[in-house]
Amino acid sequence: MKIYVIDREGREHELEATPGWRIMEIIRDSGLPITAECGGACACATCHVYVDHEWLDKLEPQSEEENNTLDLAFEVSGYSRLSCQILFNKHLDGLKMKLAPE
Repeated sequence: MKIYVIDREGREHELEATPGWRIMEIIRDSGLPITAECGGACACATCHVYVDHEWLDKLEPQSEEENNTLDLAFEVSGYSRLSCQILFNKHLDGLKMKLAPE
C-alpha cells in the first residue's frame, strides 16, 4: 500500500504505508521534512498537509479539535488537514497530498 506526498520543492514521493499508522508517522519515518512537534497530539499544526481534492471525501471528517488546531497553521485552505489526525487504512491506498509551508 502506498501514499504519494509532494514535498515543498514540488517532488513527488511514493511512500510505503501501513494500515493503522497515522499519515504523519508515515511521512516522518520516510525522512521527509515534517516537524510534527507534538508527536500527534493535535496540538501544534506542524504536520499540516494539503490533501488532493479527489481524496477529501474519503477521509473521516475533521474533528472540532483538528479544526481549531488548524487555526495555528500557515496558509490554511479547504484542502488542509493535520496528517496526525488521518489514520491510514486500505481505503486510502494511493492517497495524495502535499506538505504545507512551514
